[in-house]
Amino acid sequence: MIRKLNGEQLAHMFIEGASELSNKADLVDSLNVFPVPDGDTGTNMNLTITSGVKEVRKAALTETGVVANAFAKGLLMGARGNSGVILSQLFRGFAKSAEGKKELTIEQFAQALDAGVTTAYKAVMKPVEGTILTVAKDTAKFAVKQAKKEDDFPSFLKAIIKEAERSLSRTPDLLAVLKEVGVVDSGGQGLVFIYAGFLQALTGEKTNTIVQEPKMEELVNVEHHQHGQMDPNDIEFGYCTEVMVQFDAEMTKKNPYDEEAFRQKLSNYGDSLLVVSDEDLLKVHIHAEHPGHVLTAAQAFGPLIQVKIENMREQNSNLSETHATKQSQSTKPKEKAPFAIVAVSMGSGIEKLFKGLGVNAVVAGGQTMNPSTEDIVQAIEKVHAENVIVLPNNSNIVMAAEQAADVCDVHAVVVPTKTVPQGLAAMLAFNASKEIDENAETMTKAIKDVKTGELTYAVRDTQMDNQTIKNGDFMGIFEKKIVSSGRDLIDVAKQLLTDMVDEESEVVTIITGEDATSEDIQTIEHFLNDTFAELEIDVVEGKQPLYSYIFSVE
Repeated sequence: MIRKLNGEQLAHMFIEGASELSNKADLVDSLNVFPVPDGDTGTNMNLTITSGVKEVRKAALTETGVVANAFAKGLLMGARGNSGVILSQLFRGFAKSAEGKKELTIEQFAQALDAGVTTAYKAVMKPVEGTILTVAKDTAKFAVKQAKKEDDFPSFLKAIIKEAERSLSRTPDLLAVLKEVGVVDSGGQGLVFIYAGFLQALTGEKTNTIVQEPKMEELVNVEHHQHGQMDPNDIEFGYCTEVMVQFDAEMTKKNPYDEEAFRQKLSNYGDSLLVVSDEDLLKVHIHAEHPGHVLTAAQAFGPLIQVKIENMREQNSNLSETHATKQSQSTKPKEKAPFAIVAVSMGSGIEKLFKGLGVNAVVAGGQTMNPSTEDIVQAIEKVHAENVIVLPNNSNIVMAAEQAADVCDVHAVVVPTKTVPQGLAAMLAFNASKEIDENAETMTKAIKDVKTGELTYAVRDTQMDNQTIKNGDFMGIFEKKIVSSGRDLIDVAKQLLTDMVDEESEVVTIITGEDATSEDIQTIEHFLNDTFAELEIDVVEGKQPLYSYIFSVE
């Protein structure tokens, strides 16, 4: 019988909770409502909680308060996507409740869960029921009542897991889109797996270890990333790309993994290639010019559980600038600039667009890869300014950006751009002569004047938004609603643009992706000219992966 938890037991619960989620991340991913190839809930929660466990492993395990604080700190800085941020807030509140306690009684543990819910709800501007928040809330309320009846932790955890499962089963009744697609909430399911891991840690009924990634860093020499003092224009393949995939049995059954054939395929995309795999994991390192091709090839064998993409041309340029600056400057500290802007984007063309409009630092992220809170904090610190504006440019990155702004040491404000066109519109509204808060207000207003459409492909069969969608179909998404789908890219694009353009529209900007062809671009331009004669049409090269076209209508 376990009446109280000590620090070591709580640490083991966190580790096993992370392990259970890691093992089930692909299942959680499969519950995502939108069948798009974006960063998924299971992936984001898994990366977030793994960051928490890393901090736990460094902490002294003698007191529960110390362990909980370490876990919360790791989650906070490693949080990715909305689900990851909410998870970090749940355990941030948990840690505050456990602060200073050497041990946790059942009632104190239940109170900590409830405190986590309060913290998470405060962190979300418009909480939506039928999500991970609901599952956490229902479970915590039940836990507070149940704690008065229990004197054994395993028995208590079994009871609250059953309640969490009941709450999860009710999520489709609270959120219409879940019922339409026929799934439960993915974030809520992830939380249930974490709780199940807690129980396993105490009962020993099932013991898992955190999935250990192959230590490719031991194979990649540090100098491999530096490129010395060479001209950035001489770098043929500009993106250092690292991908980790968890093999999926169903996917590899249809598409058997052959390491040599896979290595040969990737060799066409770049150089400095390393491929490491075991029974569970595949990890790739490559210098590529089009990272999206690598991600797509790797994703054929299972879900992406970690992605890292670094712009080596920018790194080398910064390295050279830093070296030159150090040679010329005195020991006097560099003064901070009054303003700087940080933006999140994926695609070398889009990055160039943002920098051309005045963005000081671009964090790689968006489709497929959601940057962590820590990634954004580092970018804020890097620009060395008194005031920083952050443009997340993706709805699943807004919360991580806001969390980064809260924890950094400078005055940072998030303009909640949810798409690349919104980010570009915000930049056009920026005025360096105005104060940061006035700029943020003006930029936020500007994003309301632009409409966004995205053309991508489906990663599974589904039925939603009155569309019957098959795996591999192209999809036209207008402001997060699927308005067209089918096997023909041009037909889908035409329907999407028809829905987007109205009599007040003046300008359409076509942002082309990595796989866009000149023939298709011309066909889309001709369609717009023939159908909407008064429109001004701009075509810009975005080179974004996975999304063939992003359309902006103003």
